[in-house]
Amino acid sequence: MQDKRLFLTGLFEAAVAAADPELALRAALPERPKGRTVVIGLGKGAAQLAAAFERLWDGPVEGVVVTRYGYAAPCAQLRVMEAAHPVPDAAGLDATAALFEAVSGLTQDDLVVALVCGGGSALLPAPPDGLTLEDEQALNRALLGSGAPIGVMNAIRKHASRIKGGRLAAACAPARVVSLIVSDVPGDDPAQVASGPTVPDTVDAKTALGMVEAWNIALPERVLAHIRSAASAAPMPDDPVFARNEVHVVASARLSLEAAARKAEAAGVPAAILSDSVEGEARDVGLVHAAIAREVAAHGRPFAPPVVLLSGGETTVTLRGEGGRGGRNTEFLLAFAHAIDGVAGVHALAADTDGIDGSEDNAGAFADAGTAARLRETGEDAMTLLSRNDAWSAFDRVGALFVPGPTGTNVNDFRAILIAAPE
Repeated sequence: MQDKRLFLTGLFEAAVAAADPELALRAALPERPKGRTVVIGLGKGAAQLAAAFERLWDGPVEGVVVTRYGYAAPCAQLRVMEAAHPVPDAAGLDATAALFEAVSGLTQDDLVVALVCGGGSALLPAPPDGLTLEDEQALNRALLGSGAPIGVMNAIRKHASRIKGGRLAAACAPARVVSLIVSDVPGDDPAQVASGPTVPDTVDAKTALGMVEAWNIALPERVLAHIRSAASAAPMPDDPVFARNEVHVVASARLSLEAAARKAEAAGVPAAILSDSVEGEARDVGLVHAAIAREVAAHGRPFAPPVVLLSGGETTVTLRGEGGRGGRNTEFLLAFAHAIDGVAGVHALAADTDGIDGSEDNAGAFADAGTAARLRETGEDAMTLLSRNDAWSAFDRVGALFVPGPTGTNVNDFRAILIAAPE
């Protein structure tokens, strides 16, 4: 079993390496401006992106980047601030103010480089007039527990913020803004990463309210009232304020999965990428992946073993229990483990590429044909723990948590399922 875990860990490491900040940025650097170069950054890998940018940039640079607590990296010229994720805090308010201050008073000869990656939505609370930090915290909790896909959550967030939905880029005018984005969203839409602080989109308030109703999201009444008001309108992509701006996606799940596939094939194991944009309820996605793994193991279709199945994207979790621990990757894997109980030759790793799954210190976990049985030997049952969203406890009990630590990047979920050849 240990050698299978080492193999799967190697694939994860290859995926993360493909999103290395310096590698991602090198080919996308803009030309030096006549005026100042100001860097603004946000997300769980923003400090590492900023440090890489300093190494690559030929000239003076100034600015502010914001990351999650514990994710800072040393920068020589740029200020690194930390704030809470996934529920915003007062430090996030200070960070938002610092970003706006960094881009104030610029001219058309100045350049703003925006380093954007996943996690920025929570790191930068900016409640509009009439709302408070407590309102934004309640909004985030309602969205995180709703089971709605990330595109829906971000569309709603944009209409209750002073910084999201292109508003930060608008504040940079008349300077030019070049956004260099590490995508953690299915489909790699740059306007969805971190709720698009520098990239506007066409989702209006009416559409956002329709999403609230469709997903039955219990938003705080004050937040709903704001979204219904004219004050919630975000700038549209055709606004002249964005005319000189550029947007580049420099790393994504697709590129990382392709790197993991090459790593597997170099080790003599064929790889199949199922999708880089899987969405849906984590436990349901786990059941679908398990069905494919069982079909491969039992009948050699649609792929003949040995093979490793790879997928990415961003699943969601609807909170059903109280006091459960874990994140979407362990939830996916617990449902998967239950569904492959006793299916010989199946080994899997599900992890978040930023190194943290949910609120604990693990990126994800490992599972195989014997995981559910080993859990029963401890006196627990997979479905019971799943019913209260306590997947972390399940994998902790069987010694199968995957804890690589913060990786410095974020291209979202990584899933690798090895189906070995029959002995």
